[in-house]
Amino acid sequence: MKVVNAYLDPIIKEAIAKKDATPKAEKEKTEASHVEDGATLLDHLVSLTSDPVVLKDETLNIMIAGRDTTAATLTFIVYFLAMYPAVLTRLRDEILATVGPTRRPDYDDIRDMKYLRAVINETLRLFPIVPFNVRENIKATIWPSPDPAQKPIYIPAGTKIPFSVFLMHRRKDLWGPDAEEFDPDRFLDDRLKKYLVKNSFIFLPFNAGPRICLGQQFAYNEMSFMVVRFLQQFSSISLAEDAAPPEAIPPAHWANGVGRKTIERIYPKMHLTMYAH
Repeated sequence: MKVVNAYLDPIIKEAIAKKDATPKAEKEKTEASHVEDGATLLDHLVSLTSDPVVLKDETLNIMIAGRDTTAATLTFIVYFLAMYPAVLTRLRDEILATVGPTRRPDYDDIRDMKYLRAVINETLRLFPIVPFNVRENIKATIWPSPDPAQKPIYIPAGTKIPFSVFLMHRRKDLWGPDAEEFDPDRFLDDRLKKYLVKNSFIFLPFNAGPRICLGQQFAYNEMSFMVVRFLQQFSSISLAEDAAPPEAIPPAHWANGVGRKTIERIYPKMHLTMYAH
């Protein structure tokens, strides 16, 4: 963090000084219109507070929480597009029909591209960027046993309860018999209503409820923009498996396994940076 602080502190200090030096009339105009064209996130934050601790925490949230997560998801999207050329072709057709080969997509364009969102969601389903999580209950509670013949499970207050989003997203009782297959259409066809609409908490790439990830829409828009610009330039991609380092090659015994292990052409691995102040 010493390196991060040494880089970030002068930027925060300069932004506060710039705000303090701005004439009052111009400052009120800026605050009234919220954000001018070309303004940065930090410009907007400084218009709301001059507290350097708050400014640094919010900026770090974007720098750290929004870096590894988005980069890893984009990597898996490209991986799936290389594995499933029919998906790439269909997605590229949607992109070119919406924005053409050169125009930058805006918010409305991204919102209208339903298959693009389905591809991103299906990638997040099979490879959620936070594959494991934990919660701690405030009050003692009772959970029904997974075995109806057994008594309910008593959970005392303060119990840390880990859960695997990775495994939840691949459960056939939650997603259907094809749960381990990559199929973006599950977010568009009748399977959407059959499984996800009925129980939205089966899909937790950003968690859910009042503590859902604050950067959810930012991440969706950032990833969508990248995929659009990428496929405006490339009509096909392929995996260079001969260039893969040894640690990226699936173990030989996976070929005799079950589920996606028999399908994967890489050994999936991701990194996530966590920060707490």
